[in-house]
Formats: sequence, structure tokens, C-alpha cells
Amino acid sequence: MDTMESIFGRRSIRKYTDQVVTDDIVTQLLKAGMYAPSAGNQQSWEFVIVKNKETLLKITQIHPYSQMLKDTSVAIVVCGNLQREKFKDYWVQDCSAATQNILLAAHAIGLGTVWLGVHPVADRVNGVKEILNLPEDVMPLSIIPIGFPAEKKVVNDRFNEAYIHQEQW
Repeated sequence: MDTMESIFGRRSIRKYTDQVVTDDIVTQLLKAGMYAPSAGNQQSWEFVIVKNKETLLKITQIHPYSQMLKDTSVAIVVCGNLQREKFKDYWVQDCSAATQNILLAAHAIGLGTVWLGVHPVADRVNGVKEILNLPEDVMPLSIIPIGFPAEKKVVNDRFNEAYIHQEQW
């Protein structure tokens, strides 16, 4: 799949088959995440791979939009390490770029994902930090359930010229 096809065709998938995502695939997706751009090349990201069903279930109890975690074999929690920041608060952009790379790479190889936002909602941040025993200076940004899609989404044209401004507003 070429890059534009991956970007235009990616959709949020919330239903997965029971087929297990292999460790090799997870490593490939993490590599894609680590190839994201970052502010000053600070690479402030950290990744927590979650496979344990009890842990995934605990997350569903603190994140109201994460019920699909019950049906996936693996999720990646993308976190920012504040100790590695060269530029304060740019960890959010770094980790957002890493998250998007993972979503696009997964779609390109036929997997389904959805971006579950954690930061900046304090209850979600604190809950995920506690469940995953994250250090004080590590902030969870997103959770990405990964699986083989059990649903197909319609691809709509999202291009809207009304959102484009030339030179000025």
C-alpha cells in the first residue's frame, strides 16, 4: 500500500477478530513510531506493550471509550518521558506523531487500530499511570488497540476547501 492510500484509507477500527497480533508485527509498528519526527530530535517517547487481559480490562474501567480493549490481543500505550525533553511540553507533538505513524503502519499491513486519547484528561492520565506503574516523569498520551479488523469502514472524502486560507484568514 502506498503512503497516500494508507493516509486516505485509514479508519478507526473498534472491532477485531480473535487472531493474535504477533510480537514481530508489534516490533515493526514500534519501529514505525520511533521513525516519527520529534522536536529537536528529542525522541521523548516511551512505549508500553500491553497483552495481559486483566490489565486491558482495568484500563476499560477508567477510560470510557476503551471497551474494544476487551477484544484485542495487544495494545500500545504511547507515553512521553519528560526527562528527555529538550523543549518543554513538546512531548505531546512527539508522541502524537509517533501515534500517527503506528496507526498508518498498522493500516498499511492490514491491521485495525483506533487512537484512544489519554492526555490531557487527568482521570485517564492518573488511572493509566497507576495501572501501568509509570514513573512520575512519564505521561501517557494515547492507547492504540491493535487487531485484525472485524469491521470495514466506508472511506469518505474529507477534503474541504472551506478549511483552506491563502496568505491570510
